[in-house]
Amino acid sequence: MFVDMSPTSNLCLLVLPVMSLLLFSPIGWSYDSLTPGCHLYPFNVTIRSDRRGTCKGTHLVYACVGYCESSAFPSRYSVLVASNFTHNITSASQCCTISKDAKVKVRLDCPRGRHHDEIEILTAKACRCDMCRKSRY
Repeated sequence: MFVDMSPTSNLCLLVLPVMSLLLFSPIGWSYDSLTPGCHLYPFNVTIRSDRRGTCKGTHLVYACVGYCESSAFPSRYSVLVASNFTHNITSASQCCTISKDAKVKVRLDCPRGRHHDEIEILTAKACRCDMCRKSRY
């Protein structure tokens, strides 16, 4: 058996894993998507007065996206007894949700300058991990 211990072969062994990580990594990642937790995420919302879009307006608003810690573990004996041994797993979950919001006005522009309406919508101002709820807003 022959093992090449030249500096060139050792360098190839080090560079190959790094190159494969670069080749198979998504190009479009941003800094926020790489950091863990719950973050504000901007997007444009378009409001229309009717299905035809007679009057419409666009505004930048924010949503809360990301993840929070959750866990599941075997229930304590007292929980098992109280549930007649049907609640054998206890979970503790948190969801990324809005902790502070604000109203923003969206101006609806109509054709031929007929009139300009304004409508108020909510946007997220801050996010946090909080108890998961079926319907929050």
